[in-house]
Amino acid sequence: MNLVRPVQDMLWLYGFVFLRLSAMMALLPLFGERSVPVRVRLGVTFAFCLVVSPVVAPLVDQPATFEGAIAAGGAEVVTGLVFGALLRFFIFALQVAGTIAAQSTSLSQIFGGSAGVDPQPAIGHVLVVAGLALAALMGLHLAVAEYMINSYALVAFGRLLPGADFAEIGAKATTRAFTLGFTLAAPFVIASLLYNVILGVINKAMPQLMVSFVGAPAITAGGLLILCLTTPLILSVWVEAFGHAMASPGADF
Repeated sequence: MNLVRPVQDMLWLYGFVFLRLSAMMALLPLFGERSVPVRVRLGVTFAFCLVVSPVVAPLVDQPATFEGAIAAGGAEVVTGLVFGALLRFFIFALQVAGTIAAQSTSLSQIFGGSAGVDPQPAIGHVLVVAGLALAALMGLHLAVAEYMINSYALVAFGRLLPGADFAEIGAKATTRAFTLGFTLAAPFVIASLLYNVILGVINKAMPQLMVSFVGAPAITAGGLLILCLTTPLILSVWVEAFGHAMASPGADF
């Protein structure tokens, strides 16, 4: 009996922590990608549980009743999905930037999606893969562990956020994603604007010239050149914003 009670408390602790972390892991960038096998994702989740559980143990109380345990488990799953979605919006920002850039440079018909992944323009696919690789190289696993621990300080164990808070958090995350996406695609939008203005002037000066046949290769080559020149800057801006959101998740609450 002296051994059963500590083991039971430990199982309750790891079980509740696993509920929040597994829900969060389903949406986290890199760890929650469709290309990651479910077994690998499950193993990584257990590894994070071993790291996070001892730290948050004082904040997790064992419910007194079975109904309380069910309610607390459901609240933990919802909370994990919220924190995971806040970071997933940064991947959406890269996809939005890639879509805007592809539309601006007439490259939207070229797709870079792989099997089982929603097709997206090649520019967006390149930005997403490069951003995830750069985040992994900069110690994403350490930042994720800290992010998980900080989530318990922002949303207490077993607490379910009100609907008004969900709406406010979702509005902030959506606004930030689209703002960041348009900011990252700004060089392509500016280049497209200048291209169309110059093309209009040429067409006005020489109506007999088929400007569409001349301009189509130019905008395609220009878009690829801008992608080569601006990708390091785009990724640096994205990584800085992503790191700031992980270091201070309380800005959305």
